Amino acid sequence: MTGVQAAHLRESASARFGKLFRTTAFKLSFVYLIIFATFAFLALGYVAWNASRALDDQIGSTIEAEINGLSEQYNAGGLRRLIATVERRANEPGASLYLVTTAAGERLVGNVGAVPPRILAAPGQTESAYARRGESEDLDHRAIMRIFTLPGGFRLLVGRDVEERDRLRSVIGRTLSSSLALVVILGVAGGWFVARRVLARVDDMTETTRRIMAGDLDGRLNVAGTGDELDRLANNLNAMLGRMSELMRGLREVSDNIAHDLKTPLTRLRNRADEALRTAETPEAMRMALEGVIEESDALMRVFDALLMIARLEAGGTETMSVFDAGRVTREVAELYEPLVTERGLSFDVVAEEGLMLRGSRELVGQALANLIDNAAKYGAKGVRVEARRDGPVVRLLVVDQGAGVPETERGRVLNRFVRLEEARSRPGFGLGLSLVNAVARLHQGTLVLEDNAPGLRAILALPSLAGFGRS
Repeated sequence: MTGVQAAHLRESASARFGKLFRTTAFKLSFVYLIIFATFAFLALGYVAWNASRALDDQIGSTIEAEINGLSEQYNAGGLRRLIATVERRANEPGASLYLVTTAAGERLVGNVGAVPPRILAAPGQTESAYARRGESEDLDHRAIMRIFTLPGGFRLLVGRDVEERDRLRSVIGRTLSSSLALVVILGVAGGWFVARRVLARVDDMTETTRRIMAGDLDGRLNVAGTGDELDRLANNLNAMLGRMSELMRGLREVSDNIAHDLKTPLTRLRNRADEALRTAETPEAMRMALEGVIEESDALMRVFDALLMIARLEAGGTETMSVFDAGRVTREVAELYEPLVTERGLSFDVVAEEGLMLRGSRELVGQALANLIDNAAKYGAKGVRVEARRDGPVVRLLVVDQGAGVPETERGRVLNRFVRLEEARSRPGFGLGLSLVNAVARLHQGTLVLEDNAPGLRAILALPSLAGFGRS
């Protein structure tokens, strides 16, 4: 490996670690580590402080009990008995300390070699350095001791060496330090592990989004299946990408369909205007030609209005929502279209329940129902039946005809814009009616289902009902 390659690897590793340490997961893990380490330090410190205080209290209680016992010995047998008792106890192994001095501080008996002069002059309990009997006079030991003044000015010192306590404190201190070090090491390692896993998934998401931005609209984010927040984010983004892909495909289809299906009426419009300029010799002929042009223009304007409405509805819509009775809307629309249906020689039956309360756009639902009735009247053979009824949590608006129907393989495709079956191309229309109904259904969180009526078509517009409302 060359020096340049080694330097490149070092720079790459440094960049990866830098990227890792900058992740939110690592920063959060580091913050949690600091908080946990602080609480661990406080908890262990509190335990150590309580242990030390409890040991000091125990030592103080022991000293107090020995002082009381020796005082009783002095009261019972005087100084001689006290000295004998202290001599016996001082020769026993252990951490207990004893010393009897004169009022001037001269040592009479005890296992304490020396203490600071000020200690003997200040009765009470204190912690001080001392020297053991038989050792050098260097005050290199520490003890908790209590000075008690006896009658005649004699001083009695009872104490206990704190070497064990100091050793316990040292052990607790080392344990605290090692525990904190272990917490820090495990916390950093855990943060690194978590951040690395999170970073790997985020990098995978980033790579997928780059491919999508490059034009691969079929790309989807990987889902680990753990159900965590990244999985939920990936599922939501995948759903969004699916919707975007669907809209983009719809946009391409609309563009293609506009190019093909609107070319004919635009060409016809131009030909009529051209024919009027070439052949109209009288004002009446010119008037008739202009009326034909206006008729074609109105048809094109209706197509573009329908396209704009579908686009607005698929984008989420901004329609005013209110509570209305779908049964009443069904009867009103049916009453409006009854002359058109009967004029074509078809029977027309309407069955609409009352109190079918919905929350949505009354005008759009009426428009969707009108489109379904218009289709049924246009392609029906014998009659048209319109129903509005409640079916559990939904309200179903049905329009049934007995015409040629729609093949099962084409029922999903005819809901797209400008899609018309071959047998329907000879009839007026642009293939936007069912697309508009489907858009209205989506805006209201409902569905449009096309079923076989054997013969004919059964169109079912199912919308969520509004529970708790009575009749209007």
